[in-house]
Amino acid sequence: MKNPFTKHPNSIGESYFTHMSHALKYSIQFILLFIMTFVHAFFPFLFVNTSSKLVKRISKHLDNRLSK
Repeated sequence: MKNPFTKHPNSIGESYFTHMSHALKYSIQFILLFIMTFVHAFFPFLFVNTSSKLVKRISKHLDNRLSK
């Protein structure tokens, strides 16, 4: 039986710990993204383009990572 902890990371060419590192970085960025967009909802003059720029940066990073 394949190890469930390494099956997915190996399928995209990463080790368990490399994949963990990427996932943790994304989760921190998503938390920051949530905070910024939440604040922006009440104060639309704050974080005007910040959230969309972060989403684009995350998307680009994912595309580059997964296309290898």
